[in-house]
Amino acid sequence: MFEVGKDIFKHGFTGRAGNSARPRLQFMYVVFLGMFILFGGRTLQLGIQGTDRSRLAGASGEWDVQRADIVDRNGDILAKNVESGHIILRNKAVREKDRDAVAQTIHEALPYEYSLAQALELVNSSKSFIWVKKYASDKQREIIKNAHLEGLEIEKIQTRKYPKRRLFSHVVGFVGADGHGLEGAERTYENYLTENKDPLRLSVDSRIQAVFYEQLSIAMQKYQTKAAMGMLMNSRTGEIIAMVSLPDYDPENRNADPVANRLFKPMRSVFELGSIFKIFNTALALENGIDVNKEYYVAKPFPIYDKHGRVAKYIKDIRSFKPPRPSINVEEIMMHSCNVGSAQIALELPDGAQKEFFERLHMDKALNLEFGRTENSIPQRKWGPVERATVAFGQGYAVTPMHLMLAVNAVTNGGIYIYPTLQKRSVGVVHGERVLADEISAKLRPIMLRVAEETSGKKARVAGIEIGGKTSTAEKYTNGKIDNKRNVTAFVGVFPARAPQYTILVVLDEPQGTKESWGWRTAAWNAVPTTGKILDSILPLLFE
Repeated sequence: MFEVGKDIFKHGFTGRAGNSARPRLQFMYVVFLGMFILFGGRTLQLGIQGTDRSRLAGASGEWDVQRADIVDRNGDILAKNVESGHIILRNKAVREKDRDAVAQTIHEALPYEYSLAQALELVNSSKSFIWVKKYASDKQREIIKNAHLEGLEIEKIQTRKYPKRRLFSHVVGFVGADGHGLEGAERTYENYLTENKDPLRLSVDSRIQAVFYEQLSIAMQKYQTKAAMGMLMNSRTGEIIAMVSLPDYDPENRNADPVANRLFKPMRSVFELGSIFKIFNTALALENGIDVNKEYYVAKPFPIYDKHGRVAKYIKDIRSFKPPRPSINVEEIMMHSCNVGSAQIALELPDGAQKEFFERLHMDKALNLEFGRTENSIPQRKWGPVERATVAFGQGYAVTPMHLMLAVNAVTNGGIYIYPTLQKRSVGVVHGERVLADEISAKLRPIMLRVAEETSGKKARVAGIEIGGKTSTAEKYTNGKIDNKRNVTAFVGVFPARAPQYTILVVLDEPQGTKESWGWRTAAWNAVPTTGKILDSILPLLFE
């Protein structure tokens, strides 16, 4: 053989060639020409047969990554291309004297897939090309490589690996057989991933994501829920720090789970999310000049009359509701999550105020976010007295959990609506929309702090930090009627309460009562303690 750029004459060439040297030079020319034809023919053969080697390797033959890594905010790898390969057999290229050796090597590399006799059948097959093993392991490829047998080859490929597997299945997503992103960040940031070598750095934190995943998995099993969701967002930058939806799937073995598990419920499922809407009702009361100390009678169900003077609906509270007094003020109505009081406040608001406020908070339609589109919300169709009263405590207005978290974040962070991002943001100005006056936002936070300190949110308390929150227990519908055996529970929190840096939301779909809860299925018994356990574990990581 010869090396390009090196003299083919072993001992160099000195002096002039006489007549006696001419036959030798002619012979060497013929040899050289034959070798050139053989080399060119082999190159053409490989090109026709479609090897990926030229595509996978750069001009220097080094590994050429086709898709950038995805990492978390700390550089922990979430998705990565790795070198793999298929074992292929080109029967016509196998030399007759090597047939037994090729069969033996196939059997040695894949003893549980091919007996020696089966391997011989492959070698003696009339087919010109056989896939012996797709996505062979490193060890299997090494055995084939070390054998150095003509016709038994490794076709190099790149495969996408997800080291965290289920932990980030919905956030990161996956690629298809062609290597293009089909879900999650793989799809959203397709252009970046295919055009850049530097990793895509997401805003999520693997450590905090793992805490959410663990506690939501425990809650799902303990309360026998249909689904469990949890999100954490930086209140000021909009960075998503954690985002979990259960049930989930394995991105490296997607066929092992139902296709329905790929639905990212925080953005694609719509719920009536109940009493968390009382935060908005209280904000509306303050914005429209209702005195926070004004009291409303709440000791009995509140009747709503139609235009004919007949009772159209009675607004009631749950059986466990125990007002401190027959009449309570605006702050206490939210603090004790009183439906009767909330309805009365709503009916004092100007016509159209609720509708306009929810539109201001972008809750009336689908959200086109940087990392995907949410499902359409289902707002009220009409705004009569009954609808105005019930929407005050979250009935009749269905949104995704993402809608709810962003709206709560906006009314508690100083009144700025911030669009979320899945990309890590550097320190700097974040632009948002003002949706509520700062002074009204400041009045909401102490009320939410009292909810977490004194009433239904107590089990979310964590030593050393003030948490402001609001619980929600919303009954679902069966055949168009409220079903008191099926509900959705949730807890939303902001912390530190006096100057929020983070907003957290936990949602449990159809939790069941336990012995520990004496059969109760309300948020105080499931969503709140789940949130408390999450907060207890993540606070040292957030404020380290």
